[in-house]
Amino acid sequence: MGKLLDSIHSPLDLRTRSTESLKELCKELREELIQSVSESGGHFASSLGATEITVALHKVFDTPNDRIVWDTGHQGYIHKMLTGRREQLPTIRKKDGISGFLKREESEFDTFGAGHAGTSISAAVGMKVACPEKNVVAVIGDGSITAGMAFEALNHAGSLNLKGFVVVINDNEMSISENVGALSWAFSRAVTSKFSTEARKRFKSLHQKGFVPEIIYKAIDRAEEATQGFLATPAMLFEALGFRYIGPIDGHDLEDLIPALENAKNQDGPVVIHAVTVKGKGYDPAEEDPITWHGVTPFNPEKAKFHQSSSGAPSYTSIFSKAAIALAKNNKDVIAITAAMPGGTGLDKFQKELPDQFFDVGICEQHAVTFAAGLATEGKRPICAIYSTFLQRGFDQVVHDVCVQNLPVCFAMDRSGLVGNDGETHQGLFDVAFLKSLPNMVIMSPKDENELQAMVATGVSHEGPTAIRYPRGSGLGVALDSVLSPLDIGKGEIVVHGEEILLICLGPMVQNGIMAGSIINKNYGVNPTVVNARFVKPLDIQLIRDLALKHNVIATIEDHSLIGGFGGMVVEALNDCGISKNVIRFGVGDHFVPHASQNEQYEAEGLLPSQIAKRLSMLLPLAAAAV
Repeated sequence: MGKLLDSIHSPLDLRTRSTESLKELCKELREELIQSVSESGGHFASSLGATEITVALHKVFDTPNDRIVWDTGHQGYIHKMLTGRREQLPTIRKKDGISGFLKREESEFDTFGAGHAGTSISAAVGMKVACPEKNVVAVIGDGSITAGMAFEALNHAGSLNLKGFVVVINDNEMSISENVGALSWAFSRAVTSKFSTEARKRFKSLHQKGFVPEIIYKAIDRAEEATQGFLATPAMLFEALGFRYIGPIDGHDLEDLIPALENAKNQDGPVVIHAVTVKGKGYDPAEEDPITWHGVTPFNPEKAKFHQSSSGAPSYTSIFSKAAIALAKNNKDVIAITAAMPGGTGLDKFQKELPDQFFDVGICEQHAVTFAAGLATEGKRPICAIYSTFLQRGFDQVVHDVCVQNLPVCFAMDRSGLVGNDGETHQGLFDVAFLKSLPNMVIMSPKDENELQAMVATGVSHEGPTAIRYPRGSGLGVALDSVLSPLDIGKGEIVVHGEEILLICLGPMVQNGIMAGSIINKNYGVNPTVVNARFVKPLDIQLIRDLALKHNVIATIEDHSLIGGFGGMVVEALNDCGISKNVIRFGVGDHFVPHASQNEQYEAEGLLPSQIAKRLSMLLPLAAAAV
């Protein structure tokens, strides 16, 4: 560990340091981050790229009294290291460790919990209005600023003319000419300096007192804006929204960053600082391929090689991708859409093979859904691949633009269920609850990867809205059909024929049900019947009714919230059929699930096969007595 870094215990320790010593500190922070994340895994390239921005912010602003609001937590690891959590960094995203995102209960420096992108400016506006005496800074990446919510917040903030309100755009992709950038920054520095700021205030005061004619005041103000706009095109946008623009500046040069931030907090209105950075800065492989190194599993930092996964089975994501590609090759009307997640959804491979049938709309889930609806009205067959947790952001569009019009849009909801280390903000535990009430919607969940590819074919061929929920991680390694054939909608299947106990399982919980049944059979000599529901909606009511009449113990198993979930639908269906039997429901309780491994989360929710078997075995004497 670096000697300088050992002397930094809080942001207060940065404020007496020279710029030269802070440069050395940034180097040490990067070295330690690389070593730590190589062992723990986590979000990587973004934090490397935001190192100098983080150090400069905590030096210039009086945190935590002044508020820094980070957009998502991808760029927040250095922030955590500087705010008392350096020793805990090896525990990041692990059970009982620190979160990979920002979390208010974790630190007073985490002013706003952030897992979904595009929220920082809105939250910062709220904080500034609530506490006008504090400086408030929103730090947003150029990917996040594509979110419509970010522009809504910029528009609002500009209209309020907030003093001490700063938006730092961490721009790690935009290409800007070196000469124009240098000229623009020189102009920004001049017009936001202490001298210029004071002169502007006095000039404005003279105008308000009637000593400077309106026509002269406006002419000078417009000349200043026009010059900035000429030197940096982005300035025109932000000036139009009511912000003073500073930049573009080198986001890795503390000698630029620190005075820019100092100038920004002394302006008499809101300010945008445009900082150009390199994602993955300081680790060559991450600089060369920031997408691969955005979020990582443990790796060898010297060889830049990821440790091999123990499972040889393909991931559900990769199977979805292959199925979508195969279907699209045979049908030019099949269009794949993602919201800034081509790699995460597997559609990066689709993009390479079929670029004319692929669209990445940015972090704009609402637009993605309605864009898909528009395509569908003209005969296209859009597959809209969005993580379960992110589809929540487009709920109104799913209702109004897709379901009301009964359009054939297929939603591929990756990361449904318990997703592991990303924690509360990313669990896919609510998709059944928010989709099942929608007329025209068909909801499916596969028991394995072969069934997933059949469901993709089902979604593409169905004349109405469909949603496929599938988990994060590897499949079961089952054989894959060479021909992708649609399923019969609304039909479940019996995967184990048995007696006494009926297990009605959804998606990946089918395997847990089979294993739990095997434990019960081995220990008690009772072989439960196991059903793969396949469809949440329409539910195979006939199959469930017939089997419920023949079994004494009924249980549902799902990787979803019990409130509004699949189990409740089964109970309602049985009630509507006049069957009054107690149904044991296995699922996730009424709480947000914290970060841990998927297996640890299954254990915490009582969803491991051994836990299911133990709970059901307590009912066996009652079942035997009822025979």
